[in-house]
Amino acid sequence: MFHWLEQRPFFFAVFVFIFVAFAGIIEVIPDFAKQSRPTVGTKPYTVLELAGRNVYIKDSCNACHSQLIRPFKSETDRYGMYSLSGEYVYDRPFLWGSKRTGPDLHRVGNYRSTDWHENHMLDPKSVVPGSIMPAYPHMFTNIADLDSAYAEALTVKKVFNTPYDEDLNGDGKIDVKLGDYDSAIATAKEQAQAIANNMKNQKVKDAVANGQVPEIVALIAYLNSLK
Repeated sequence: MFHWLEQRPFFFAVFVFIFVAFAGIIEVIPDFAKQSRPTVGTKPYTVLELAGRNVYIKDSCNACHSQLIRPFKSETDRYGMYSLSGEYVYDRPFLWGSKRTGPDLHRVGNYRSTDWHENHMLDPKSVVPGSIMPAYPHMFTNIADLDSAYAEALTVKKVFNTPYDEDLNGDGKIDVKLGDYDSAIATAKEQAQAIANNMKNQKVKDAVANGQVPEIVALIAYLNSLK
């Protein structure tokens, strides 16, 4: 057979192409499937974090900030471990971005605190002299849409089997509780209260104490989850 192929270059080329393609599929697909699975420690977003993510998208933060650290030393030295595909498994849509007017934020939760974000969003130049980022004072008065965030969480749970109300680590504990509407909103407000306790703005504190969640609180919850 091989002698016959050697005498016919066209068929030999087709045979080599099929052989290499088949071998490539055998090698690539299993590893690709493995890499696309959730990275250890990756959890679905809570309702409050989803609300903050929606604020992040609404105010076009992804127009100036990427969430994709490339495997180059210059990037890992500045932003931390390069991004893994399995870390985006619960992101819909992805917020990789294509422009960096500001720094990458994929691991911002590892090196920025709640009070830093509070000051930065209200007056960027107060913490980053020379910053060209605009201030976002409306986030301190606008109320986050927890209802839409809960609907989104419920939808991805049913449609994409996102593991809410499940024990992901096998430790006997539910990692991210969703439950029914009332319990989910109550949990979101508890998380908001914990964040507001670390903030200085009294109007924000009062709003959360009265059962309302300003957008800044939801946004900080989301940014703090990026690790």
